[in-house]
Amino acid sequence: MQYGFSTPMRGPLANFNDISNIVRAGEQLGFTTVAVSDHIVVPTKIDSIYPYNESGEYEGRVSGEYLEQLTTASVIAAITSKLRILTSVTILPYRNPVLTAKILATIDVLSNGRLTVGCGTGWMKEEFEAMKAPTFEERGSVSDEHITIFRELWTNDQPTYKSNYYEFHDISFLPKPVQNPHPPIWIGGESAPALKRAAIFGNCWYPIGSNPRFPLDTPALLGKRVKRLHELSEDVGRDPSTIGLACGINWMDLNHEVKKSDGSRKTFTGSKEQIAEDIGCLKELGIHYLSLNFPGTTTESIIDEMASFMNDVATLVE
Repeated sequence: MQYGFSTPMRGPLANFNDISNIVRAGEQLGFTTVAVSDHIVVPTKIDSIYPYNESGEYEGRVSGEYLEQLTTASVIAAITSKLRILTSVTILPYRNPVLTAKILATIDVLSNGRLTVGCGTGWMKEEFEAMKAPTFEERGSVSDEHITIFRELWTNDQPTYKSNYYEFHDISFLPKPVQNPHPPIWIGGESAPALKRAAIFGNCWYPIGSNPRFPLDTPALLGKRVKRLHELSEDVGRDPSTIGLACGINWMDLNHEVKKSDGSRKTFTGSKEQIAEDIGCLKELGIHYLSLNFPGTTTESIIDEMASFMNDVATLVE
């Protein structure tokens, strides 16, 4: 099992010194990956429902600030040597696909092949409108085209593409990414279209377990979706074993046991032994990577939580 953590992208810790301290500590502690999230603007009025908590409220609306994802990923690449950098996830319709492919390829080259491209379609309609992106309702088909364009530019010596949304030909796209044939493409999302997208395009399926519409917060629920992913993979002629499995756990509590409405313990809360057992259950499903959230108001408290997990929980799983 491999473990990742998120870097601050908003708030008082979203600065060079604190990000540097956190990612360097994560690298030293043995985490394999740092996840970098994506927003470009934060509208002051948001009616869209945030999909990853029960309230549907997006906490980022309070401050309205957000570092840009790909710029931050570039900085992290420069100050680390072993950590993989996961865009978690890149909201594909927000940016021009050719420029995005170039930036991602550049990060891969300059990091010596340490980039993983997490791909998502987005959830905030108001941000789509502010960015003058393709319409929110078209985000799925537009995202599919972005991934197709990435692969065309990254692997073809004479890339060409034409569709309803984008067109290019007679261009040179160099340098190619270091990773062959290209950086891993992880497909975020829990819905049926996300599963189908993972089956068609993904090197890995990367859901977050706390979506109330598609809850994946128990091994049983996650196992059902994995089974469905495998069925879809076979339908499109892919070997299910060629699609990796990862999961985002954004509710972990190393200090308290949280009870669900039925009185049962919420997974990834409680004692270190209980959480290690939860990880073991996901490992049995074929999950090879967990992206974990370590909240804190100071760099020191976040690093302490990261160290506690690696020293007291991860060692039990191994």
